[in-house]
Amino acid sequence: MPTAEALAQHRQRPAEIGGRRQMLIGGRWVDALSGQTIDVEDPATGEIIGQVPAGDAADIDLAVRAARAAFEDPWAQLPPMQRTRLLLKLADALEAKAEEIGLIETYDVGQPLWLSGGSAKGAPDVIRYFAGWASKLTGDTMTPLAPGNWHAYTIREPVGVVGLIVPWNSPYSIAVTKLASALAAGCTVVVKPAEQTPLSTLRLGEIIQEVGFPDGVVNIVTGLGPDAGAALVEHPDVNKISFTGSTRTGQAIVRAAAGTMKRVTLELGGKSPVIVLPDADVDRAIEATAKGIFLNTGQICLAGSRLYAHESILDRMVDGIVSHAKKLRVGPGTEAGVEMGPVVSRAQFDRVTGYIEQGRKDGVEVATGGGRLGDTGYFVEPTILTGATRDMSVVQDEIFGPVLCAMAIDDAALEEIARKANDTTYGLGANIWTRDIGAAHKLAKLIKAGNIKINTAQFPETSMPFGGYKQSGIGRERGREGVEIYTEVKSIVVGL
Repeated sequence: MPTAEALAQHRQRPAEIGGRRQMLIGGRWVDALSGQTIDVEDPATGEIIGQVPAGDAADIDLAVRAARAAFEDPWAQLPPMQRTRLLLKLADALEAKAEEIGLIETYDVGQPLWLSGGSAKGAPDVIRYFAGWASKLTGDTMTPLAPGNWHAYTIREPVGVVGLIVPWNSPYSIAVTKLASALAAGCTVVVKPAEQTPLSTLRLGEIIQEVGFPDGVVNIVTGLGPDAGAALVEHPDVNKISFTGSTRTGQAIVRAAAGTMKRVTLELGGKSPVIVLPDADVDRAIEATAKGIFLNTGQICLAGSRLYAHESILDRMVDGIVSHAKKLRVGPGTEAGVEMGPVVSRAQFDRVTGYIEQGRKDGVEVATGGGRLGDTGYFVEPTILTGATRDMSVVQDEIFGPVLCAMAIDDAALEEIARKANDTTYGLGANIWTRDIGAAHKLAKLIKAGNIKINTAQFPETSMPFGGYKQSGIGRERGREGVEIYTEVKSIVVGL
């Protein structure tokens, strides 16, 4: 329960956090052409802590023009190692500012400082990883099937101007990942942060300027999705969109991008299963499952929100996770020892609690939680639901909050267990817990998801491709694939 003392202390934020901000276009900090602004809210208190420009199609057009000019000269013409050096310089600068950026993220998103600070401290190494790829995007040589004497090869070229649309749940770390990979590939970018959480991305833009990136290489336009986001997707001079967010918005982006046939990468929703077989290390599975659903208040696309535990250990699993949930310290992210903060906004609070209420009407049992904590901010109790069936909305829909549905599996074949795991429109991740390594690998092959973890917590790894099957997205980010998605492949054949 967030205490009045902790909330009062939280309100004493540093003056540099929040306030009136501007957006970055062509190397200049500017207001929206319309003069309109959007309020920025602290989810721990529900109070307005700042304003950002409400950019729209006119502002997006200026940003795209600036990005196009910078792409043609000088960015795409720079030798790869010069891009690498600039990215490494940026990594060093962000490392020095990690504590400040973590605090910004805590006030804007609601994350506990240990989580936001950890993300901020890890971001520089993400940039360093992608900086190394700038000089390693090579083509191949081939031997054509046609008779004759040929020299045949491919090259990779940057796709051009890229729109990066960043979600509200982990805005800084996701913005850094998209930005670093796109810049390493030689693209220029227009970043559209989520209107709920723009502050860390704007601070990132300030540091990018301080480091010395050419004007127009990175542009940041704040605004609402239907105004700025839609205009970015529809703009004819944007070559690619990289979007992380809801499946519904991703579907709209695909339809809008079809008009110009621009490339899209979509990292969308998830309803990831956690499968615990009877021979599993139950204590480890309990701890990892609890952390997986309550981390970032469950606002993680990869969160394991469907628990399928063998009937012989289901009660032990549920009791263990309930015990963990009841011990969680919930409060404003600046409070020492807090493990879980608020959800990001009133709209998200209403969404999460609405799903819990619908689950009750459908007949689920609430093992713990299910309500609001306190009367200030947007705090939701850590919630465990039992007795759910596959047709219920709490099982099928991505709730995006601290809500776990626990269900039993029996001694059915692995194929039947996989069928239950796959019984969703999503396919982003899955967790498997078993001491039978053969069963683990067989299940991993049967589950239709892009990211599988066996006997460990679910997390995205920078060096490995990340993305989903089915309605969890298109394409992969991170790893080599995460840079190559920002390139086009050109085939060249020479008759000798």
